[in-house]
Amino acid sequence: MPINIPDDLPAGAALESENIFVMREGRATSQDIRPMKVLILNLMPTKIETEIQVLRLLGNNPLQIDISFLQMATHESKNTSQEYLDKFYYTFDEIKDLKFDGAIITGAPVENISYEEVDYWDELCEIMEWTVTNVTSTMHICWGAQAGLYYHYNIPKYPLNEKMSGIFGHTLNVKDEPLTRGFDDVFYMPHSRNTEVRAHDINKHPRLHIISESKTAGVCIVTSEKAGQIFVTGHAEYDAGTLAYEYERDLKRGINPNIPYNYFRNDDPHNDPVVTWRGHATLLFTNWLNYYVYQRTPYDLNDVGKEEFR
Repeated sequence: MPINIPDDLPAGAALESENIFVMREGRATSQDIRPMKVLILNLMPTKIETEIQVLRLLGNNPLQIDISFLQMATHESKNTSQEYLDKFYYTFDEIKDLKFDGAIITGAPVENISYEEVDYWDELCEIMEWTVTNVTSTMHICWGAQAGLYYHYNIPKYPLNEKMSGIFGHTLNVKDEPLTRGFDDVFYMPHSRNTEVRAHDINKHPRLHIISESKTAGVCIVTSEKAGQIFVTGHAEYDAGTLAYEYERDLKRGINPNIPYNYFRNDDPHNDPVVTWRGHATLLFTNWLNYYVYQRTPYDLNDVGKEEFR
């Protein structure tokens, strides 16, 4: 089944070229079916690239999904025109009275400053609080995961001595977790961040469960009680070339970054990347949609947030 997107969303053409099943808005209105409604709060500066990455993973499943994009009204984007945002993105005021089966909060390049100094922090806190009662399950990604853990559970972040950039192997702490059903004993995921959350802080909170970790990259996947909230500290959605783009960008800025770990063939940035995470990325998003959205959400969206559905 397809993901339903606006008729002229630029990401649609890219997805269709990859044979990702998308349905344009006009066609979707003729379907007599209750689709899943998923909200994507896109905090990344590269809006279209992030749209493609996330929609690609959401589109590889048997469910029909209506996608809505959310922007921060209290932040002025430097990389995406306001015209584009006004056309394809909602503000929180426009959707705060609605309910959704699922939501995704992406990462953002603001991790080197404190949460409270982020210009849209107050608005983000309002949205994260709203998801508790208006969304069946919310997936937080990278900085979005750190921000969610801090807001909901007061889990701090810590600066790293050097950027965690590359493809890292992870193992499972919980073998029967539906979110990672079908995963191999070792799976790979990209990380790209300058800060981290730590297991000893998370383990102090009885409602949080660390599902997966890496010896090098640390905590990877955390779930809350009943999995209403999912926190993924890596970037499972990244394209093959995303880390290469970030590496070249940082070189041009004079940051002198380390070569992303276990990424380029033979660790030589002149070679192409070796993609080792795509299958598990697809499985992660498919499992989330199936086990923690589709199988737990009420048929009547007005019932989302009621105790029996939490």
